Parts: sequence; C-alpha cells; structure tokens
Amino acid sequence: MGITKVETRAARHAEPMLPRPFRVERVHRDTADTWTLVLRAQDGEPLFFTPGQFTMLYVFGVGEAPISISGDPARPDLLVHTVRAVGAVSRAITALRRGDTVGVRGPYGSPWPVEQAEGHDVVLVPGGIGMAPLRPALYHLLSHRERYRHITLLYGARTPADLLYRQELERWRGRLDLDVAVSVDNAATTWRGNVGVVTTLIPLAQFDPAVTVAMTCGPEVMMRFTAASLQQRGLQTSRIFLSMERNMRCAIGLCGHCQFGPTFVCKTGPVYRLDRIASLLATREV
Repeated sequence: MGITKVETRAARHAEPMLPRPFRVERVHRDTADTWTLVLRAQDGEPLFFTPGQFTMLYVFGVGEAPISISGDPARPDLLVHTVRAVGAVSRAITALRRGDTVGVRGPYGSPWPVEQAEGHDVVLVPGGIGMAPLRPALYHLLSHRERYRHITLLYGARTPADLLYRQELERWRGRLDLDVAVSVDNAATTWRGNVGVVTTLIPLAQFDPAVTVAMTCGPEVMMRFTAASLQQRGLQTSRIFLSMERNMRCAIGLCGHCQFGPTFVCKTGPVYRLDRIASLLATREV
C-alpha cells in the first residue's frame, strides 16, 4: 500500500529534521547576486505560513540554510524564496533550475504582528534583501486593506541595481492607498530618486506615531538606526518590530548556534519586539 498524506505528516512531526521534497517551478534573477525561486510540494500538500516565518532549504549533497519566505501567504500552494548567493548553500540554491528538487523544512519562527497592527498606521522599513522577509507582510496588509489605517513602505538599498521586486515597486507606487518611498546609498546621475540611507525617509513619512506599528528588516546596524529614528518620531519601543535573522542552523533549538542572549532566534524569533531586545542590541558580540 502507498503512504498516505496523513502518514507523511505524522512522520514529519515525529522527525522534525526530515525535509519535504519540493520541485522548482520558476527561477528569476533579481539582482547580480540574488534570485527568487518558486517551489511547489511534490506531494501536493500546501505549506501554510504567516508573514515573517522562514524555512530551512536543503540542497541534496550540499547542506541546508534558513531562508525567509517571501511569497504571498494567501498562496500556500506556492512557496517563494528570494536568496542572495553568499555561501556554499545559498550559491547552490541559486544554481537550482526548473524541475530540480530541493528539501524544505518548516515553516518556523515568529511572525510579523499583522493582526496586532489592525486599526493602526503601519510603517515597513526594509533595507536591501530585507525587503524579502517583509514582502509577505505587505501582501497581507494590502489583501486586507480595510483593516488598517495609513500604510507606508520606506525601502532602502545600496544602489538602484540592488533594489528587489522593481516591477512590483512600480505597481505599489501607483496605488492610492499605499505610500512608497525609495532611497539608495549611492547612485549615478541617471537615478532620479532619493540618495541617502533609508533613515532619511523617516522624518518625512506621513504617519501618526501615537497609532503606528513599525516593522523593519535589514542589516543590524541599519535596524538600530531605523529604530532610533522611529523613536525620535515618537514611536514606543513596544510597537517597533525587528527581524533578527542570524546564525540559524537547525531551526528547532537543538544546536544552540543562534542563541541571542537568553533566547534562540529560531524559537522565539526571528521577529522580536524592540523593547524586549533593546539591551541585547546595545551589547557587543551578543
């Protein structure tokens, strides 16, 4: 007799390190070193997730790495990941082509506070590839637009060539119910947008600090300055959320590699409320 889906789910629950095989449906090159992959489960079972969660992607014969889910949570049949090629595993992932098989474990981790943000202004501040983990949150906000007040996206990158999802950015800019501002650190004279770090956009953004929830993802130094700029605008630390995607290896709290003060990022993160980790951010080598 064949193995049923119920038996397959039970096996995964009993063995959390067992990856599911997914087929690569599409591969798109976003920048010089970044690709987006669209995956579909070979068993046909959708992978439900909430914005902010991640999976472990396993390339057979190479290893696995934690990668944020960057697709639409309303489409659990398609698993989307945007990956920068920076190490052996991520380079192997970006080398996958249509029809290849990759192992997937998850989803894991804490989500962005999209439900807590209902009835509030929402500010999203991604930096560089930090746009990928925040894209599912933006998809959710726009799919349930009536539940939120003012929504603002402030996106920063090193150069115009490093911006992700450029066609989507143009569509988002065309919406009347979403404010989008983009800034780059360096640009040629052909760039007509803002030049400067992403925090330069925060003083000009239209939101009410008394009723705003902010979410930011990017390099840690960028998130520290972003959090400080948001506080200068009047946001409380309890309404600023950061994604601390660092050093994860097993995703289930066994290896201890992602220990962040008294917590494990893979278990209590990657999304943290600022007031709960502010002291850790200020401590060197934590």
